[in-house]
Amino acid sequence: MTATVRRGLPRVPGGEPWPAVENGTPTAAAPATAPEPAAAPVPRVDPPEATVPEVTVPAAVSAADTTGLALRRGLPRAPGGEPWPPATIRPVDREPAASGARGGEPAASGLLEVELPAAIGPRPPLRVRTSVVPTAAAARWSALRAERIGRERRPEPEIAASSRRTAVALIGGVSAAFAAGMTVLFTRWLVSTPAVAEFLTAYPGEYPLPETAPIGLPAWLGWQHFLNAFFLALIVRSGLQVRHQKRPSAFWSPRRDPKRKISLTLWFHQALDVLWIANGVIFVVLLFVTGQWMRIVPTSWEVFPNAVSAALQYVSLDWPTENGWLNYNALQQLAYFAITFVAAPLAIVSGVRMSGVWPRDAARLNRAYPLEWARAVHYPVMLFFVAFTIVHVGLVLATGARRNLSHMYAAQEGDGWLGVALFAASLAVIAAAWIAARPLVLAPIARLFGSVATR
Repeated sequence: MTATVRRGLPRVPGGEPWPAVENGTPTAAAPATAPEPAAAPVPRVDPPEATVPEVTVPAAVSAADTTGLALRRGLPRAPGGEPWPPATIRPVDREPAASGARGGEPAASGLLEVELPAAIGPRPPLRVRTSVVPTAAAARWSALRAERIGRERRPEPEIAASSRRTAVALIGGVSAAFAAGMTVLFTRWLVSTPAVAEFLTAYPGEYPLPETAPIGLPAWLGWQHFLNAFFLALIVRSGLQVRHQKRPSAFWSPRRDPKRKISLTLWFHQALDVLWIANGVIFVVLLFVTGQWMRIVPTSWEVFPNAVSAALQYVSLDWPTENGWLNYNALQQLAYFAITFVAAPLAIVSGVRMSGVWPRDAARLNRAYPLEWARAVHYPVMLFFVAFTIVHVGLVLATGARRNLSHMYAAQEGDGWLGVALFAASLAVIAAAWIAARPLVLAPIARLFGSVATR
């Protein structure tokens, strides 16, 4: 029987299409059974337990004529390997396809089809870094790896985290209250002992001022006190925003240097620093001009034992006698001196080093005063200002609110309500400025001194 065989690609480069055709007819094998070919080394199959695959040759002739068909061995599958297919691979019969044949003749494909054994199975994912080429395999492996990491490091639910923070805050508050109570009880016992009682008698908590010291508080001191609190509140707010802000919504540039850009919040912080420094300079000058400096600058070494005595009286909840219209106690005097002549200069010097006013190209000056030193000082000084304000306001309200506020805000001796009203008005102004300190309000003001660009 004669059949037409489809010819495929050549087996060797530059060769004839395969199978070979002689005189227009396909080359057929002899009907006799072909002798078994000589054994040839079998190529290594990975994994070792895999079996040798079978090669199915589409029948171009009848099933009886394929028993003696021999496979032609071609080029090796790997450099330096044996010709392929190995001699141990034998052709097997294949049932003729029912569809695709004409006139009952079997369909011929002319190609070898190799069925892989089931022992090989799917390959495991590679344990290496994914490829930079966005292939489908790399995407699948990345998805599997992300899913595995997500199972191993599953984020904590927000409800559980919030509950834990609440529990920590509650435990911390209870512990702090217990520690404060125990401290008060211990101090009350301590001041009841004879030795400490004699110490408190010898040092009541204050010492006499010089005879030239002024009496009372002037009105300018009340205005200076309000402005200092106003600027300080906004400076702390803007400073914390600068510290935690990642993507500013607006930027400010000076007219003389348009390439230099800072965030609008940083510009507001530095502008407030300038106003606060100017107010502080005026305050210090007026202190020394009017003699009010003797009220906050220690003039005797007795200030230290009297400060210890005042601290013991505060902690034992037996408040020292307040007479701020004439004299501060020693602990107040040391606190006001530290906030005016120690903390404020440290904040100014460290702030200038971190600002754009500092010369960037002064290598020797930068080595003498590194930026890291300024950052290490500036933030703790801010925390000291916040702690001082909380304690100061708390003691003012707890040791005679109307009398203290009348002295400071109304410049009056006594316990009238004018000082309370002015204090409430100052809090309302500070709260309004706190709320209004937004880019919508700050941008028009900043444009008076430079250019503002929004993101």
